Amino acid sequence: MNTLLDVNGLSAWYGAAQILFDVSVRVDQGEVVALMGRNGAGKSTTMKSIMGLVDRRRGAVRFMGRDISLAPSHEIASHGLGFVPEDRRIFTDLTVLENLEVGRQRARRWADGTAAPHWTPERLFALFPNLGAMPGRPGGRMSGGEQQMLTVARTLMGNPFLVLLDEPSEGVAPVIVEQMADMIVALKAQGVSILLSEQNLHFASLVCDRAYVLEKGQIHFEGSMAELETNQAVRDACLGV
Repeated sequence: MNTLLDVNGLSAWYGAAQILFDVSVRVDQGEVVALMGRNGAGKSTTMKSIMGLVDRRRGAVRFMGRDISLAPSHEIASHGLGFVPEDRRIFTDLTVLENLEVGRQRARRWADGTAAPHWTPERLFALFPNLGAMPGRPGGRMSGGEQQMLTVARTLMGNPFLVLLDEPSEGVAPVIVEQMADMIVALKAQGVSILLSEQNLHFASLVCDRAYVLEKGQIHFEGSMAELETNQAVRDACLGV
């Protein structure tokens, strides 16, 4: 299977405090992989480090066979690695359509020349009917769940090969969580791979193939979702469920 993202020995610091300790993660083409752990375990820091958003980091990060360990964030994004941050960061004064246009990038092709998923506002409105009903609404007049959808949609306008999706179920209504799960399944069916940061085991089990579990900045488990669901010791020690 074609490996899209290969992270080896990733360590990261905020100031003098070390947050990650030799984290290694892999995502293959066509996979949805969960990065799980409690609040403060290092999930968001892992994603930010992959995207070059942490000033002090060490380790090897390869994407689509390219070494991006020291690349700036804008260059990483230009190679087709999308990032949906937990805090959304939409443009509140811009409309839904204008937010989508901000994220637009060129169409992409896989290494063998076949077309990668290509996103337009029309396709995204079919995936997110809530957004399709409000194309002219400013981002600041949307609910938290709608803003979360808009952030995902704006990232998809960059036509990414792989999306880093940070805590999509955090702080949104249950009906939005269900829509997010449906969205992730639909994205996978259309060829988008996802690394999903999550602490909701039920949500992750609905959409993910494999999981890594972080505790205090270190990987404590790697395996299939089925293996994680039956590993009570890891769940008790690292997930609190």
